[in-house]
Amino acid sequence: MVSGGSVNPQGAPEGNPGGSAQPKKLRRALIFLGPPGAGKGTQAKEIAQMYGLPHLSTGDMFRDHVARGSELGRRAKPIMDAGQLVPDDIVLGMVEERISQPDCAGGFVFDGFPRTIAQAEKLGKILERTRFGSPVVLLLEAEPEELVRRMGSRLACAKCGTTYNLTVQPPRETAKCDRCGGPLAQRADDREEVVRERLAVYERQTKPLVDFYRKRGELNELDGTKPVETVRRELMDVLGRLS
Repeated sequence: MVSGGSVNPQGAPEGNPGGSAQPKKLRRALIFLGPPGAGKGTQAKEIAQMYGLPHLSTGDMFRDHVARGSELGRRAKPIMDAGQLVPDDIVLGMVEERISQPDCAGGFVFDGFPRTIAQAEKLGKILERTRFGSPVVLLLEAEPEELVRRMGSRLACAKCGTTYNLTVQPPRETAKCDRCGGPLAQRADDREEVVRERLAVYERQTKPLVDFYRKRGELNELDGTKPVETVRRELMDVLGRLS
């Protein structure tokens, strides 16, 4: 387990993770893993913003290629329209094209990719070929029962989509959004039975990736149940040792 420090890699005081200067570029691929509710999406976006890195989504890549009418987009469109999974050769082709763009020169953060060991193996070859080296894999861990409790406490605004947690980040007024005043309600996918099924899917489909990266010595494991700012500082400690 990685323990957090009182300063970030740039020497910014605790409580101001970004400091006055942007952290150094990493020129690495950052991959966030973890079960639903562990906070990997929130942390991935924050780290991408703090380091000035593109936050890459394969969904965005698909839509871009289809809109541009590229060869990969033309191959992917009928598959997507049919509701089927896009083959790995197309997905990896889009990924390699995307990370070759100038804004990725200093590194990038993947959102929801890779999803399988086959994708991880092929991604590793692309990263070596493009001289990004091995990925930095960041796992946010949490016990299933804690995740069920945490996600069961979440509320979302029906008007602006802002989310709250009754345990760690409650709204100022019960059932009312601080931002726009809209009504708050639990999302359907945060109900206990749905959360447990999502966790079961994670165990079947994504957990093998954790073991894959652990065996390769590329996995950095952190406690995702700690306060958000604490987890962020610990993430920056990990990244600070790489820059």
